[in-house]
Amino acid sequence: MKVLTPIKLPDLVLERSLRERSMADFLNSYNESLPATFPSATQSALLQFKKENKSLFKGTTSWSLDKHRKKCMDWLPQYYRSITLQQEK
Repeated sequence: MKVLTPIKLPDLVLERSLRERSMADFLNSYNESLPATFPSATQSALLQFKKENKSLFKGTTSWSLDKHRKKCMDWLPQYYRSITLQQEK
């Protein structure tokens, strides 16, 4: 008698989140799955994010949704508010 063992299917969502990507790919992925209430990212905003969060890019230049998405979501509103305040001066 042959015993069948279940095969674990790959977790496609996890693979998508962990995949390293260029800034342009990250920008597209970030904005396409963003809730409507959150501000969209721009290339200039991501460049500033990378500048202010050097420790997240230690040893790499690539981006991943797993490592950077949540931190970007938290950082972007504050960044856009600071830009608005600078423009009002």
